[in-house]
Amino acid sequence: MSAYCLFDNLEVIDVAKLEEYKQRAAPLVEQYGGRYVVLGGKVDLMEGNLRPTFPVMIEFPSLERAHEWYSSAEYAPLKALRLSAMRSNAVFLEGL
Repeated sequence: MSAYCLFDNLEVIDVAKLEEYKQRAAPLVEQYGGRYVVLGGKVDLMEGNLRPTFPVMIEFPSLERAHEWYSSAEYAPLKALRLSAMRSNAVFLEGL
């Protein structure tokens, strides 16, 4: 069953750190079977008040694999880099 990691990026604090994160994170996402399905783009609010500034969604083969990626020793320094570069929310969603 597929799973998705959704980052709702609210504010960029350090552009240089964010660029470094983006370059280093993509190969690791692929290593864990993930692929980017949303990377920014136009957001049309249809209901409610969610207003993602720069949404990022990554598809993984399973919720377990998504958690393995997020909790991995390899991702830990990248997670710290991302958190120092921006304010964001993150959520894992199990798909069909």
